[in-house]
Amino acid sequence: MTSRQLPLQPTPQPPPTAAAVPWGVVAGLSTMALLWPLTGLTGVLGTGAPRAFVVIGITAVVWIGVVGLGRVPRPVLTLTLTGVAYGLVATTLGLLVPVLAGFGGPGGGPAWTIVPALLFDAMWGAIAGLAAAGVQRLRGTVR
Repeated sequence: MTSRQLPLQPTPQPPPTAAAVPWGVVAGLSTMALLWPLTGLTGVLGTGAPRAFVVIGITAVVWIGVVGLGRVPRPVLTLTLTGVAYGLVATTLGLLVPVLAGFGGPGGGPAWTIVPALLFDAMWGAIAGLAAAGVQRLRGTVR
């Protein structure tokens, strides 16, 4: 005689949850804030508005490219947090080494400007996140 076996039951799967924020991507992309002082030190992009537009453009292209072409989950939240982290890196750099940040003198400017600057960086991150989500949708890799 054969032994009695219970029919195999499928292993219950946990319910799908929202993907976690990829903090490594946030940290890595926020280091793009270092482009400003590096271009200022080397003089590669000149000065003034042309330099600012090129640095902002390069940053936007890299953020949208990495998140939009990569399989990064939650692109809008990821890049919004990246924008805040970018602002924190830039602010910290400006407070520690104001000359490198382009502020010229000690102190780096009035303290009340930190919160609006972080909100502005978060807004640009969210806009880049929307663009990256659009790229993901076009590629068919929406997460």
